[in-house]
Amino acid sequence: QVELVESGGGLVQPGGSLRLSCAASGSIFSRYAMAWYRQAPGKQRELVAAITSGGSTHYENSVKGRFTISRDNAKNMVYLQMNSLKPEDTAVYYCNADNPSTSTMWGWGQGTQVTVSS
Repeated sequence: QVELVESGGGLVQPGGSLRLSCAASGSIFSRYAMAWYRQAPGKQRELVAAITSGGSTHYENSVKGRFTISRDNAKNMVYLQMNSLKPEDTAVYYCNADNPSTSTMWGWGQGTQVTVSS
């Protein structure tokens, strides 16, 4: 079983930056592709960025060029650097496996709230 704890969210002005962190328990973490998801009020959860165990990355179109996902397998950490933030980035952000079955099995953490507003 893997436990996921997200942190780093907050209130930021448009154009600002935040760095989200996800701490994962369990020695199997490094084997899995990981992802950051977000859920805005009244909307479904969506994948924002993903990273394979080897470090290859994938981004949702609206965040390309602004967000960067990274991981440190030695520390069981996943990060999301968010730059040039926009009000539409406002959401609760979660990390989990980049696989529907695995993410369901692991369960979802509490997430971290990101609010972009002037």
